Amino acid sequence: MGFSRARRSLLTGSMAALLLSAAAPAVLSDRAHAETGKPLQLVATTSMIADAVRQVGGSHVQVQALMGPGVDPHLYRQTSSDIAAMSRADAVFWHGLRLEAQLIGFLEQLGARRPVFALADALPEDQLIRDPAYPDQFDPHVWMDPNLWKGVVVAARDALTELRPEGKADFAANAERHLAEIDALDAYARNGLATVPQSSRVLVTAHDAFHYFGRAYGYEVLGIQGISTESEAGLKQIEHLVDVLVERKIGAIFVETSVSDRNVRALIEGAAAKGHAVTIGGTLFSDAMGKPGTYEGTYIGMIDHNVTTITRALGGDAPARGLNDKLAAL
Repeated sequence: MGFSRARRSLLTGSMAALLLSAAAPAVLSDRAHAETGKPLQLVATTSMIADAVRQVGGSHVQVQALMGPGVDPHLYRQTSSDIAAMSRADAVFWHGLRLEAQLIGFLEQLGARRPVFALADALPEDQLIRDPAYPDQFDPHVWMDPNLWKGVVVAARDALTELRPEGKADFAANAERHLAEIDALDAYARNGLATVPQSSRVLVTAHDAFHYFGRAYGYEVLGIQGISTESEAGLKQIEHLVDVLVERKIGAIFVETSVSDRNVRALIEGAAAKGHAVTIGGTLFSDAMGKPGTYEGTYIGMIDHNVTTITRALGGDAPARGLNDKLAAL
């Protein structure tokens, strides 16, 4: 998968270096872990990356996710406890594609001391969507397309095999099982989303996190903010989207668990002022999954929730409890 792009070791930042030195005790070598049967102690930045590593790693790994439910990875900055956790880990997994924009310098620096893998950076560039605001960068929200996310699962398998060759057969079997689950999820999404009337296949959300989703399933996607939540929603953009809602008679828009709903409500109020009623069709998981220990706190559950919510809100046909009959009541 070409981990030369995924493993970096550029040294930057004297303060982070000081904290790294203070929080980096010796760790067991991989061979010692294997001989004692102890799982690899891993840290992942986002909950999506943590889930992929857990699914593939199985009993060989213990994974700590830094970012929990409702956390925006575009704006997240490492804390001193994060630095300590990553410095002590056997390896750190992050998403890449500049999703964790505020962590890049630290993660590059950490790469000189620990194995560090940016899993989405292993995806072929011809499968990625370029950021219209920054043409030299890519939209990082690849988990919104299950078929593309399969490449991240494969990258996790290869990285874990590199870390613990003795677990190769287990990692391969776990990856195949999870890839089959993702295939079933994709089939469910295609079938359900296709029942939405063609004219209603417009997804309006707080920020541009759903373009891979739109490309995969034939939906037009309109975000109030840009691909990164660091971008500001201008008054002209909000006015433009209000006009779109009114002219095309779009009746439902969506909020996100990790982004303020302020701009979404401004759209609703703007449309109402022009005599057009718009409702909130539901809350979608965009840059973070649900609570740990819940079905929505897994990648499969996250996407199942989004697909089911969108399908039902836009007039399509999907079971209330989703693909696996596990969703919380919508």
